Order: sequence, then structure tokens, then C-alpha cells
Amino acid sequence: MQAIKDFLKKTGGQYKICFSSKRYIFSFVLGIVLLAASLIINVYAVRYATASVSNPVTDIVLSNIGPYDVDGLFVNGAAGMVLFIIVIGLLWPSRLPFMLKTIAIFVMTRSVFISLTHIGAFPTHSTINPYTQNLLEDIIGTKLYSSFFLGDDSFFSGHTGLPFLMAFLYWDRRWIRDFFIVLSVVLGIVVLLGHLHYSIDVLSAFFISYGVYRMARHLFATDVPESLKTDSTHARM
Repeated sequence: MQAIKDFLKKTGGQYKICFSSKRYIFSFVLGIVLLAASLIINVYAVRYATASVSNPVTDIVLSNIGPYDVDGLFVNGAAGMVLFIIVIGLLWPSRLPFMLKTIAIFVMTRSVFISLTHIGAFPTHSTINPYTQNLLEDIIGTKLYSSFFLGDDSFFSGHTGLPFLMAFLYWDRRWIRDFFIVLSVVLGIVVLLGHLHYSIDVLSAFFISYGVYRMARHLFATDVPESLKTDSTHARM
């Protein structure tokens, strides 16, 4: 109990330090603006991809497994992941600007890809109920939730890519890093079992997420936490 109190006290001290810096405030606000813009772009990209959807294609993996009913895992897994990201972001305010900007780049990148690729869903797939209740849907509303999670936006898998990206953002925090890596693999398996993504959507997500992370480190070099700069696994290639 005392350890928790000490951690929260330390976190409160970090907020005082961070928000006493004009540079931090500017970077933090910019991160929020970029993330908000990326989410708006994502909504329109999903709508466009859904309206432009074409025929499905064959897939060697999906043709040999399932489909299984993964409605609950797909919906609540994503909701839990987003809420966990919010929590850890608030617990380490010093890395919030870099996290916000990196996720914004990720969402924008995915919006471009889904706008270019309009492959229809695999013929047999798990049905996702847009009215399945979960905490995230209660917070942002059914209409907005459906725009993010229930459109025909296949390439690439956000369920797989976002947690893998988060693993790099918290690489120096081993338990968080390992959690996100495991979550990325688990959610990747879930979407394949439900035939909610093609196998290429899942596999490509790992490579694209890493590319987004490297891009963000270059674009927002001044926001990269010192603990990531000194980590040998993040040395420049």
C-alpha cells in the first residue's frame, strides 16, 4: 500500500514538473490535436472503404481454420486495450506527448492503407454485433464506436498493430512491453479465428507498426523519453 502511495506521489510530482514547462505543454497539446485529427481522418477513411468494398479473396490460413465466434474477445479486447493505454499514459506523463504523436501517426498511416485497399470480408466470418455493450462504447457512443471497429477496413489489423506499437513505446518497462507483445499476438489470433482479418492484415501489422515507431522517433526526436534513447535495443541501425 505504501509503495502505491509513493508511486502516485511521484507521478503527481512529474505532472508538476511537466506542466511547468511551456515546451512540454505545447508538445502535449500538439499531440492531442494530431491524435484528434487522425481519428477524424480514420472515421472518413473507414466510411469510404466500407462504401467502396469489393469482392473477397482466398486466404490459405482462413480457409483451414474457423470461423469461431469471437465477438466478445474482439470487442472487449479492443476496449480493454484502449483503456489500459489511457491508464499507463496518465501514470507516466513525461512520455505522453511522444505516445500521443506516435499513435496519431499510426492511425493516419492505417487510414491511408484502408483508403487504398477495399477487399471485401472473407465469405465466412464471425458476426460482430454493433450493440454489444462494453465500457468503451458507453464512453464514445455506438455510432462513433462502429466507425472505428465495425467497418470494412481490413488492411492492416489495428487490433494487432496498436499493441505491438505500444510495446516499443514502453520497451524500457519490461512488464508493460511483454504484456503488449502477448496482447498483440493474442488479438492477432482472435481476428484470424473469427475471419475478421486476412492473414496478410495481421502479419503486415507487425512490420508496419515498427516502421511507424521508427518514423515517429525521427519526426519527434525531442519527445523521445531518455530511457528509450539509451536503450540498446533502440540504437540507430
